[in-house]
Amino acid sequence: MKRLLLCALLALTACREEVAEAPDPVPLTEDALSHFCQMNVAEHGGPKGQIHLKGLPVPIYFAQVRDLVAYLKSPERDAEITAIYVSDMGVAANWADPGAENWIDAGAAHFVIGAGVAGGMGAPEIVPFADEAAATAFIARYGGTSVRLDDIPDDAALAPVDLDTPLETPA
Repeated sequence: MKRLLLCALLALTACREEVAEAPDPVPLTEDALSHFCQMNVAEHGGPKGQIHLKGLPVPIYFAQVRDLVAYLKSPERDAEITAIYVSDMGVAANWADPGAENWIDAGAAHFVIGAGVAGGMGAPEIVPFADEAAATAFIARYGGTSVRLDDIPDDAALAPVDLDTPLETPA
């Protein structure tokens, strides 16, 4: 009987899946560089993003959330993602100072798309909020619609930027 119990215990242990714990967000510093352009992230206004990849000790940063979403939608991306964080613009001091530590899990965020506001690199931005009411208030002022991360359409992040279309920079 003891032998049967030991075998059952070993079988259960072998079937247990390893669940990687998501790393915590890393505060934004003056040294953080944007993944695509290698420009200093903190020098650009608007919401930011960070993605943690398995095997890398530091996250990759994005100077605007649109770029983060483009990275996620890229067919060339093959690294395993362990966590995705975005700036909570509902608690940001203002557009020019989105905050260094107000990161939220991108999977829980409310994203405003189609608002016609310029992100840190000048392209139309996808604006994240932890609180749905804050996203609704932003929409009332700047327009757009609120969606979850998985529902952001490809064209919100991958469409060409029309340089003739003026974009607003929120206060």
